[in-house]
Amino acid sequence: MNNAVILAAEGANPLIPNVWEIVVTVIGFAILLFIVSKFVVPAFEKTYEERSAAIEGGIAKAEAAQAEANAALESYKQQLTDARTEANRIREEARAEGAQILADLKEKAAAESARITEQAHVQIEAERQAAVASLRNEVGTLATALAGKIVGESLADDARSARVVDRFLSDLESQQSAGASK
Repeated sequence: MNNAVILAAEGANPLIPNVWEIVVTVIGFAILLFIVSKFVVPAFEKTYEERSAAIEGGIAKAEAAQAEANAALESYKQQLTDARTEANRIREEARAEGAQILADLKEKAAAESARITEQAHVQIEAERQAAVASLRNEVGTLATALAGKIVGESLADDARSARVVDRFLSDLESQQSAGASK
């Protein structure tokens, strides 16, 4: 029997496969191909599509977030510009208002100064008139007393002495006016 196996083994060519082995291998390959194409490939396709969708969704979300961030940035820049413009406008209004208040205060101060000056002039004029009246009375009394001593008699008539004093003072004032106009 040993010899029969050796003889049989000698007649088979190891480079040419057996037909039944080829058929079984082809059937096994076909079954494996069918299982892979029916179950494995769709699972891979589904996973690939889910990952692609997730990546594209993430990219879309990132782009939307970026667009929203850019819009918010532009909005903030616009608000900042508006705030600066408003601040400049308020600052200019405050300057103008301050200048107006300063001008009003200067005007009030000038008016108050003019009023005080006018009041002082009126008071000085009133005091001058009072001093002139007082001097007239004293000069009249002194002049009457002096004239009475010179003449040697009393000039007690008040009406006459007042006329004499008034005439004397009028003459004195006209002499001063004539002297001032020269």
